[in-house]
Amino acid sequence: MGLTITEKILRDHCQNKKAVAGDFIMPKVDKCLANDITAPIAIEVFENVIEGSGVGVFDPSKIILIPDHFTPNKDVASAIQCKILRDFSSKYNIINYFEVGRGGIEHCLVPEQGLVKPGEVFIGADSHTCTYGALGAFSIGVGSTDLGVAMALGKCWLKIPESIKFVYSGRLNKWVSGKDLILYTIGKIGVDGATYKAMEFAGDAIKVLPMADRFTMCNMAIEAGGKCGIIEPDEITKSYLDSFKNLNDGFYCSDKDAEYSDIIDFECANIEPQIALPHSPDNVKSISEVHNMKIELDQVVIGSCTNGRLVDLKNVAEILNNHKINKKLRCIIIPGTQNIYLKAMKSGYIESFINAGAIVSTPTCGPCLGGHMGVLAEGEKALSTTNRNFQGRMGHITSEIYLSSPIVAAASAIKGYITSPEYL
Repeated sequence: MGLTITEKILRDHCQNKKAVAGDFIMPKVDKCLANDITAPIAIEVFENVIEGSGVGVFDPSKIILIPDHFTPNKDVASAIQCKILRDFSSKYNIINYFEVGRGGIEHCLVPEQGLVKPGEVFIGADSHTCTYGALGAFSIGVGSTDLGVAMALGKCWLKIPESIKFVYSGRLNKWVSGKDLILYTIGKIGVDGATYKAMEFAGDAIKVLPMADRFTMCNMAIEAGGKCGIIEPDEITKSYLDSFKNLNDGFYCSDKDAEYSDIIDFECANIEPQIALPHSPDNVKSISEVHNMKIELDQVVIGSCTNGRLVDLKNVAEILNNHKINKKLRCIIIPGTQNIYLKAMKSGYIESFINAGAIVSTPTCGPCLGGHMGVLAEGEKALSTTNRNFQGRMGHITSEIYLSSPIVAAASAIKGYITSPEYL
């Protein structure tokens, strides 16, 4: 029996060269990632592990620290959190520490900086670390304790996950993006439908899907309970990696006779733009259904590690061009990194947003987790391009969060209720 891409990567990173799904292993880790919420705990664990040994981190070039959740610092507590990262990075000569103004949202920044490559084992103390499976890496979120140990030893204990193969056939309909594919998938299988499984995305539609959409799909694998999302590297992957040195290798692919716990087929002709209604990412309806519900909005948020990339902003700018944000709501747009912000400014997108009546923020995760830069009041409704819409996630416990693609979010910001460009 053949192996999946996930089994191959993990087998090559551990001592057991016969390891398969279900086996417990301790693979070598290629990269460790943490942010201003999770790193302080990991750093405390790390210090306890190495206490009195006189040794440092396993490799200062393989640890990545990005303050992005409560940054720019919203209060004294968040400033202290970020100072812990800053001091640790100085003490142990961490090369990839990204201060505010030189970084961005971690899961947009890491691939932008060429810090992940196909075939790597990448762990991060953030559940959406599964984003990097879009490049053919085995990339997972772990707890801060696991990360602290990995920063010292360069290893991480885990079980090789079984894989579910999702096959998307046919062409995507107009206005349908990777965000819609993953919302549709989660709506079909549920938030626990892929618990501790590798979600392998394949099929004709995936083969032509741009990298930004691939990142979005893998980013939300965790919302179906997945251990990771992963896509076999192909010509689109190679093209994306061409601008980086030494990244265009280490490609793995699944064997034709690989064993999957399930294979699920979707016909893309049946998929419209999708909306996740409160209070779960699997409470999904098509835009034709939701449009008729005329759900009025108080806030629209466009950005995050899920949909804050340049092409997302380009699509929004094209829809907002010559339109105004509805006076009944506020629209917050957040580029994923400083580099994306700069490119969007040079392309005229930022000007389009401001002319339309939107506010543009420096890169931050703030509103996604109800931290700052867009917290919801009692009873308010928000449409967001983020990845979670749990009760109270973005503010008051009685507020409501709806999830969509940037395309749908932009059209909805114009109309004042959830809709899509075809209804403009």
